[in-house]
Amino acid sequence: MEALLFLAHRLPYPPNKGDKIRSWHLLRHLARRYRVYLGTFVDDEQDWQHVRVLEKICAEVFVRPLPGMRARLRSLRGLLNGQPLTLPYYGDGAMARWVNERVREQDIHQLFAFSSAMGQYAPEPRDWPMRRVMDLVDVDSDKWRQYSEHKAWPMNWVYAREARRLAAYERRLAAEWDACLLVSEAEAQCLRERAPESAQRIHALNNGVDVAHFQPDQDFSRPYADGERALVFTGAMDYWANVDAVCWFAEKVWPEILRQQATARFYIVGSRPAAAVQRLARHPGIVVTGTVPDVRPYIAHAHAAVAPLRVARGIQNKVLEAMALGRPLVITTAAADGIDLDGLAGVVVSDAVAEQVQACHERLQPETAPPANAAMRAWISRHYDWNYNLSRLDQYFAAADTATPQATRSLGLGR
Repeated sequence: MEALLFLAHRLPYPPNKGDKIRSWHLLRHLARRYRVYLGTFVDDEQDWQHVRVLEKICAEVFVRPLPGMRARLRSLRGLLNGQPLTLPYYGDGAMARWVNERVREQDIHQLFAFSSAMGQYAPEPRDWPMRRVMDLVDVDSDKWRQYSEHKAWPMNWVYAREARRLAAYERRLAAEWDACLLVSEAEAQCLRERAPESAQRIHALNNGVDVAHFQPDQDFSRPYADGERALVFTGAMDYWANVDAVCWFAEKVWPEILRQQATARFYIVGSRPAAAVQRLARHPGIVVTGTVPDVRPYIAHAHAAVAPLRVARGIQNKVLEAMALGRPLVITTAAADGIDLDGLAGVVVSDAVAEQVQACHERLQPETAPPANAAMRAWISRHYDWNYNLSRLDQYFAAADTATPQATRSLGLGR
C-alpha cells in the first residue's frame, strides 16, 4: 500500500463542525487506499481524547498543540515579513521537522493538505517530487474581506490586509499544486476568477451528508418542553459568522416572532458559545444549550431550522443536515450560497427581516412539528451523498513521477 501524507490544520475528529466533518470523511476515504501519515494540530483540549480513533486508521499520527494566545502572538510575525497572518499562526518547527523526516524515511510521494495554512509544510518539488493536492475548502481570503466590512477599526484594517495577502497566497497555491479543491462549484469559480491562469487545476468537490445518520425516521427523544414551538440554529458558537448570525436574528427578527407567538422558542445549539451568545439567553424565549451530545433531536423536533448568516463561504453543513432530516428551513442568501436549491419546496431564502418573520411565523403554526419533507431528503441523497463525492477524489492522485531525488539532503521545510 502506497504512503500518503495528510496534513490538516485541525484534528479531523470528531466530525462535529463544518471543516472537521469534511476532513474526517476525506481522511477516512484516503486511509482505505493509502498508508496515511497524519500531521495535525489540536486547538481544543477536549480533542486529545480522540487521537486514538485516528491512530486506528493511520500508520502514524503526529499531533501538535495549538495554544490560542501563543498562536495569535506568533501570527504577528506576518506583519513584519509580509505573510498572511494565517501562516505563522500555524507555523510550527516540530511539525516541519516531522514532515521532513517522514517524507524521506517513508518515501512518501503523495500529499493531501487540508486548508491553505498547511501548504507551508509541503516539500519543494525540486527537492522531492510529490503529487500535491490541496483542499482549500473555501476561498478564505474572501471570508476575511467580508469580515472587514462588518468590523470597526483597527480590526477592519487587519482583516482587509489578511484578505489581500491570503488571496495572493491562494493564487500561488493554485499555480503550484497539482490540484486545488473547493467545497462547491461557486467557490471553485470564485478562485478561478482570481487565478485564471490556474483554472484547469481548480476543482469543486462537494461536501456530503451521512444520510443514514441524519435519518428522520429514528426515535429521537424530544428535547423541547411541552407546548414549545421551536426554531433551531446549530453550529460552533465560538465561530464569528455564527455568533453574528444569531445576534442579528435575536435583535432584528426574533422580537416580532415572539410578539406574534408567545410559545415560540429560539434554540441556539452548539459548542463553546461566545460571551455575546451566552448573553442572548437573557432575552425572552431564547435558549442557549452549549454542547449537546447529539444535535439531531433538536433539528428533528424543531418546527423549522434557521440559518441567518450574513457572512458565509462554501456550503453550510447545518443547512444540509436540516434538509437530510427533512425540516423546513428559513435561511439567508449567504447561507444558501453554493447550494443549487432550484426552487425546492420547504426552503425560504430571504435577507429581508419582514420576510423571515413571516416565514418563521407560518412554520410555527402547527401544534407539533410538521412531518419530514420526503422530497427534500431525496434531493439531498441525489446531490450530496458522501460516497459519490468521495469517489471523485481518487482522480486527483493520478500517477506522478515518484522517482526519489538523488540527493538525500534535508528538504528545508522549516518555516
